[in-house]
Amino acid sequence: MKTSEIRSTFLQFFASKGHQVVVSSPVVPGDDPTLLFTNAGMNQFKDVFLGFDKRAYSRATTAQKCIRAGGKHNDLENVGYTARHHTFFEMLGNFSFGDYFKKEAIAYAWELLTEVYKLPADKLWVTVYAEDDEAYEIWNRQVGVPAERIVRIGDNKGARYVSDNFWMMGDTGPCGPCTEVFYDHGPEIAGGPPGSADEDGDRYIEIWNNVFMQFNRDEAGVMH
Repeated sequence: MKTSEIRSTFLQFFASKGHQVVVSSPVVPGDDPTLLFTNAGMNQFKDVFLGFDKRAYSRATTAQKCIRAGGKHNDLENVGYTARHHTFFEMLGNFSFGDYFKKEAIAYAWELLTEVYKLPADKLWVTVYAEDDEAYEIWNRQVGVPAERIVRIGDNKGARYVSDNFWMMGDTGPCGPCTEVFYDHGPEIAGGPPGSADEDGDRYIEIWNNVFMQFNRDEAGVMH
């Protein structure tokens, strides 16, 4: 499957689920002094999440051009050392503004990956934020991912809410726990599952991240 097919299939899938297809915003934000470059699909919707802006739609999907070469999300030093880091890429995203949340977001991801892209379900692993029992139960009981392929990731970077499974756009702004999907390339590739000592290998590759944006972090680090 070519990149163009992956992109169009993604956008068409979410359009069929009632999402407005929104064009990619510029890679240099024109109205956000907290960012040097657009580093995620949600950047252009930041004020919507914060309640400062209102759109004519409550669901959106984009193929956002991103640059990660500085700031909080900086992949520059990893380029060339792994098979999965780039400074410029397109991020496919689906967004809900007060419409659906964890249950639907997880179901959409699983349906697209396994039924549309036809990835084998037994090759997929899942991570959740350690305290997010709700996301764990959805994956395990509703989707049917076995417990041995669901990994809880806690605050593993030295502070509260600083985790591989707690996403922040920057030092301030919208943030929240997330759940990621990983593809297992098999034992012939070096590396261990997420959360293990060998997680930086290329065997298990993250292919999806659902961020549950339920907090706004202010300049003092307080979560609202």
